[in-house]
Amino acid sequence: MVVVIQCKDQVGLVAAISAVLAGHGLNIVSIRENVDAERGLFFARLVVEGDATPLLSEELRLVLPGGATIHVNPEPLKKVAVLVTKEYHCLGDILLRNHFGTLSATVQCVIGNHAFLGDICHRFSIPFRMVSHEGKEKAAFEAALLSVLEDYDFDYIVLAKFMRILSPAFVERYPHRVINIHHSFLPAFVGASPYRQAFERGVKLIGATAHFVTNDLDEGPIIAQQIIPVNHTFTPIDMVRAGKEIETSVLARALQLVFEDRVFISGNKTIVFE
Repeated sequence: MVVVIQCKDQVGLVAAISAVLAGHGLNIVSIRENVDAERGLFFARLVVEGDATPLLSEELRLVLPGGATIHVNPEPLKKVAVLVTKEYHCLGDILLRNHFGTLSATVQCVIGNHAFLGDICHRFSIPFRMVSHEGKEKAAFEAALLSVLEDYDFDYIVLAKFMRILSPAFVERYPHRVINIHHSFLPAFVGASPYRQAFERGVKLIGATAHFVTNDLDEGPIIAQQIIPVNHTFTPIDMVRAGKEIETSVLARALQLVFEDRVFISGNKTIVFE
């Protein structure tokens, strides 16, 4: 069983939490905790042995500061909707992991603004819905997208190389529930064509970043990052090819961390209990 807690920091929190768990006959297998001193916030993830009673959350709430967020035994398999355009590498990895039960989530649907990736979804028996952006204003496109999303129950939206910028109104409907993979080691080279930007800058490292989506383009809380070396022989096409491998790896790692309730958000930063 997993217990995740976020609250204001104060002296004695770990002792108080441990006492409540012991009172329910629960054994702590592991505990990870962190304090954001600047914001005065406490974060904890505990793995415990035993069966929780419905009273556990309320008893924890009694010993924690007001406004605490407590989740006891979160849903072990999250549900996700995946948004795509034409690039297949990240989606293909997600579908394989979903098929073999290693995603820590279940894919409810894939929505694309092109029909290109419909076939691979059908091969994995995953619903694919096309919502074209062509000939539509952004508001109309997003309204159509939201209409399709309302047909499904999901915890997170994964942007697996979805090459459309979502409006603040859309993002605000799913706070800290939209995860994006950006083909750059943020904060460098935000926006479009980062590999071309990297090539022109002559960098010796390229990378990828998985982050939560906010209203600020490519500036949301970072979940995971990775880099690889490049040199003067790499063309922009070479960088793109190498970058796809990193993007797939980073997104997979970030999703695992989020789905296992190992990621907490504090301001525009994350606390990640690896």
